[in-house]
Amino acid sequence: LTSAFEIMSFIRSYVVPEGFPDSVTPSYVPYMTWRALKHFFGGAMSVFTTRALLNSVGVSQSRATSGAVAINWILKDGAGRVGKMLFARQGKKFDYDLKQLRFSGDLMMELGAGIELATAAFPQLFLPLACMANVVKNVAAVTSTSTRTPIYKAYAKGENIGDVTAKGESVGNIADLLGTGMSILMSKRNPSLVASFAVLSCGYLLSSYQEVRSVVLNTLNTARFTVAVDSFIKTGHVPSLKEGNLEETIFNPPWRHQPVAIGSRFGEAFQEPASFVATRPLFEDERYIVTYNPAKDKVYALLKDQAKQDDILKAAFHAHVLLHFINASHANLKARKRMNSDQGSYHYVNPNPLNMDFLAHIEESCKIVTSSYGVFKRKAREQVT
Repeated sequence: LTSAFEIMSFIRSYVVPEGFPDSVTPSYVPYMTWRALKHFFGGAMSVFTTRALLNSVGVSQSRATSGAVAINWILKDGAGRVGKMLFARQGKKFDYDLKQLRFSGDLMMELGAGIELATAAFPQLFLPLACMANVVKNVAAVTSTSTRTPIYKAYAKGENIGDVTAKGESVGNIADLLGTGMSILMSKRNPSLVASFAVLSCGYLLSSYQEVRSVVLNTLNTARFTVAVDSFIKTGHVPSLKEGNLEETIFNPPWRHQPVAIGSRFGEAFQEPASFVATRPLFEDERYIVTYNPAKDKVYALLKDQAKQDDILKAAFHAHVLLHFINASHANLKARKRMNSDQGSYHYVNPNPLNMDFLAHIEESCKIVTSSYGVFKRKAREQVT
């Protein structure tokens, strides 16, 4: 018993922060569990991709010279470093959209591994494929290293960020080694390369998604703010930090339509000067202007020069309130069209009433914001304290 206790204490000293569980937040355990699984699958995949690369570059082929092999490998690594530098320009997105970037990085890591695997099928294209894979994987590595500290900071209680980070990385390394060992044993039986990679990839991506989803951050970004405002508008309830983080959209592709834009320019927000002239008087007492552009089907919030932090928050809140009215109008229009179609009626329905009514929607949203913004802030503050 004493020996078993000593072994467990030794293991804990490498994988568990001092003072656990009181030294970390409750969501630390599920996060580390999924993180370990992700690294396990990642380590297992690396064996198959490395073998594919080595076979393709010519290590297993007698006709390849050591000089050619070395040059190809150096060029591959150099291309990866260039990709890492280019992606570093994302800047503040690493702070406020770190969950989305972290998962996107893991998707890119998977893409890079798939390209590496493709070198086995096309060895004559080793250099371009390997360079492309290394660029993608190094970009993914930037997202991982850049988002690591904010995530660990969210779990640390007190001044133990260094300890939490060290133990978290230790767990990842151990899981990676275990996955590598398992994959080496598997490879001795010569399993199907594509089938094995597909299974491991599914495990990696599922673990990555659950890992990111389990992170509970104490700050608001666009996605979590949208969750909070939508819930308040529909139910009068502001979700807790945990609820908001769980409902946050993790995968948000760049081509997806964004219905709200904050800090927009005049030319983007208004189709014509007349719209601005009609809207401006409604915001004389505010340090922002909110409007809707039917041509782009988007709500815009323009900030005035004197706008401060609370004004920006209020503008974002107002934009989502206006969006709620716009969406309700769209839903009513579709319902009327469906009803006319079902009844065989051919009464005229304005195909885009928002061109005429958007000013009325803005006026109504101003009334709602005046009476409810303070309540929203109070309830949101209660969820944090």
